[in-house]
Amino acid sequence: MLISAANYAQNPRYSDSVEKRIGLVENNLCSEKHVAGTPNWRLPERMKFYHVRAVSIAVIKDHKIEWARAFGWADSAEQRPATAATLFQAGSISKSLNGVGVLRLVQDGKLDLYTDINVYLKYWKFPYDSLARGKKITIANLLSHTAGLTVHGFPGYERGAVLPTLYQVLDGIAPANTAAVRSAFEPSLKEQYSGGGTTIAQVIVQDVWRQPYAVFMRDHVLKPMGMTSSTYFQPPPLQENLATGYYNDGSEVKGKYHIYPEEAAAGLWTNPTDLARYIIETQLSLEGKSDKVLNRASTRKRLTPYIDSSAALGVFINTIGGQRYFGHAGKDEGFVARYWGSFEGGNGVVVMSNTDDIAIVDEVINSVAIVYGWKGFYKP
Repeated sequence: MLISAANYAQNPRYSDSVEKRIGLVENNLCSEKHVAGTPNWRLPERMKFYHVRAVSIAVIKDHKIEWARAFGWADSAEQRPATAATLFQAGSISKSLNGVGVLRLVQDGKLDLYTDINVYLKYWKFPYDSLARGKKITIANLLSHTAGLTVHGFPGYERGAVLPTLYQVLDGIAPANTAAVRSAFEPSLKEQYSGGGTTIAQVIVQDVWRQPYAVFMRDHVLKPMGMTSSTYFQPPPLQENLATGYYNDGSEVKGKYHIYPEEAAAGLWTNPTDLARYIIETQLSLEGKSDKVLNRASTRKRLTPYIDSSAALGVFINTIGGQRYFGHAGKDEGFVARYWGSFEGGNGVVVMSNTDDIAIVDEVINSVAIVYGWKGFYKP
């Protein structure tokens, strides 16, 4: 069985009313294409259908984590159950927390969002060419994917492999396994997703703060928000609580997971509970009720689309059923995740899984939206 008795033994129990809602979420999975009148799916059968080893969920209601629970195996070969504390790779959700970190430096007067990035880059400079048309790239461009840069994402490196420096990554020099990060078109023209641009932001943080990126993020973003289980360190310092990555056919990622020196773009290890704390802090900060990392003005700026209608500073903004949400998806080798947080009302959800197909994540989110009555969120 994918959902074992060990899962229930190691996950906390909640009130009868909350347990009832958890049961409803487990039994209401559905996709964007659903035949009217047919029953929705159960979580165990969808995990079996997609060859998924584990699914971990946290649901936010009224600015509080109403429940967090994991199902299945963190590592099936080791028969190690997933729990709410199990850490997964967050993939590109790393960019959302990176946005918080960069905005903290802006808030503290260490950076300006609209200044040429080469002003802050000390040891490596972006090589502008004719494609940039004489326009300069800013930090706001990097965070909103409007810098006109190449390199969408990163595949990571097998454990034990020789890792490139960030400068080798940016210049596409071996042992880097991706192309050089360069202009594809002029900045501030339109949105084009670029993990390469986020990696430049990582270098800027290190150059300005004069500390390793993972240290800065731990001390000034993760810990203040209560995300004490999360880390950007590569590899993570604690190994016993990590989920193992798997492919769509159920086979295990070689070495169990990949290493990402591109920490800001793809390097975060976390769980839904910690990400829910980030969502709640963002919501409270937006309402002027908390400022553990960012004040209200900085949070509003971070959640405001820049040039593009959806891409803000490390997050994407969508209006669904008349309600605005901020969110991001993530994908690393053998891992997928997605989160949503509402601008008003204090609602949200985080789903993480150690698989290569995000379909089950979206089906779980649809179920949460149905059970919790999020207006217009699920439209089959």
